[in-house]
Amino acid sequence: MDQPGGPMVTVGLLYPGHSAEDDYPSLEARLDGSVKLPVVITSVGEDAHRVDALLDLGRAERLAEGAAELKPARPDSVMWACTSGSFVFGREGANIQAAGVAQALGVPASSTSIAFVDACRALGVQRVAVAASYPEDVAQHFVRFLTAGGVDVVSMGSNGIITAAEVGTLAPEQVVAMVKAADHPDAEAILVPDTAMHTLGIVDELETAVGKPVLTANQVTVWKGLELAGVVPSLPDLGTLFATRGNSE
Repeated sequence: MDQPGGPMVTVGLLYPGHSAEDDYPSLEARLDGSVKLPVVITSVGEDAHRVDALLDLGRAERLAEGAAELKPARPDSVMWACTSGSFVFGREGANIQAAGVAQALGVPASSTSIAFVDACRALGVQRVAVAASYPEDVAQHFVRFLTAGGVDVVSMGSNGIITAAEVGTLAPEQVVAMVKAADHPDAEAILVPDTAMHTLGIVDELETAVGKPVLTANQVTVWKGLELAGVVPSLPDLGTLFATRGNSE
């Protein structure tokens, strides 16, 4: 991983369609080459936060095609950078997705949904609020995924946005408002589960707005990819998750 003059670590990202994929190269530029985040866009049938469309989105064939395209980047780890396209499969299905990608590329792999559960565990967080862009029925699949992972959801706000493309157009103040509206006094952290939402530039702003840790989809995706590669550096402006002691250096 540590190459003279090269990046510290390369986390490959399989990202569905076009909405907030530019979050990752923007972060990479801020990190001055210490982390490489190559993105491969996976194919999408229908852009819809609807269970049948999401099950199609996360099909093994789509992930396999993306993995093949990502291979020349020689990643140290790979993330299926999609929350809804992993949690609709349940934990077992999400594990199968990750295992398929790992086998295809010969490196550790995971997904955003799994990353949320693992990030809560890393922070010692048990009770959370969820600020979901999705319609209610889709958001409930995420709640069930978290519950199965031992995370208690004390409140959940769903915002009924049907397409990832629309989510990608949300302004920072709209995201802040969504997170504040979902907060609950009993929540130790707020989870924002949509990689279609631009969040990597505003994590600290979100945490300041609610006074507690905020875990966003793109943030936990990068964190988990780095963890799988064996290096989670302290990174600026990425919230409590990247400032917590105990992360490997």
